[in-house]
Amino acid sequence: MTSALISVHPDAKIGENVRIDPFSVIHENTVIGDNTWIGSNVTIFPGARIGKNCRIFPGAVISAIPQDLKFAGEDTTAEIGDNTTIREFVTINRGTQALGKTSVGKNNLLMAYVHVAHDCLIGNHCILANGVTLAGHIEIEDFAILEGLVAVQQFIRIGMHSFVAGGSLVRKNIPPYVKAAHEPLSYVGINAVGLRRRKFSDETINEIQNIYRIIFVKGYNNTNALQMVEAEIPPSAVRDTILSFIRNSPSGIMKGYSGIEED
Repeated sequence: MTSALISVHPDAKIGENVRIDPFSVIHENTVIGDNTWIGSNVTIFPGARIGKNCRIFPGAVISAIPQDLKFAGEDTTAEIGDNTTIREFVTINRGTQALGKTSVGKNNLLMAYVHVAHDCLIGNHCILANGVTLAGHIEIEDFAILEGLVAVQQFIRIGMHSFVAGGSLVRKNIPPYVKAAHEPLSYVGINAVGLRRRKFSDETINEIQNIYRIIFVKGYNNTNALQMVEAEIPPSAVRDTILSFIRNSPSGIMKGYSGIEED
């Protein structure tokens, strides 16, 4: 469909009940799922794979080529899951040959001016507030929240159910279930408020607190802290998730902090 106000390439695959507002451009090799709204002045470049019931607000640019000098025109994608909201002027670049895709999962909110670079993987139910900037090859797990103006260095992992304070510079991995703040980025407690909202039991929240007291508060190095956790905390899903995340963080995790304010 092409008109004086809207340009949709004939090879684009557009689902049912999709609304595309004036002055938007939909290129070839794109897929837009049912019941999605594309606001005005949006550009959807080749390689975009947009799910159902998404909302993409004016000025967003989806699946532009990576800002990576190694990119050689390879066939890659930028994928957005169902029920995700992309606010004004968000930019999501498609992947490179390293991973082949950039992926934003389901039920996410990316607020205005968020930038998601090539080969990033964002899970489900995440919130990236205004001005968050992700360099390439970043992984953000489910239910993570990044407040406004957070900047994340390439190849960083941010664990599930974590919370990163506004204006933070993220240079090390952030384990699951924690709050991170200050400069340099440090542990300031677990994300107890978020965990309660997501129906974690008091017993599980206390277990997470006990694990992170050993890791971040008692002054052990990571190797000794993990050994202490295994010796003192019985096996469980959250314990094993935390241990696995830290052991698979060869570049290190954020530092501990003495001024803990756990909720």
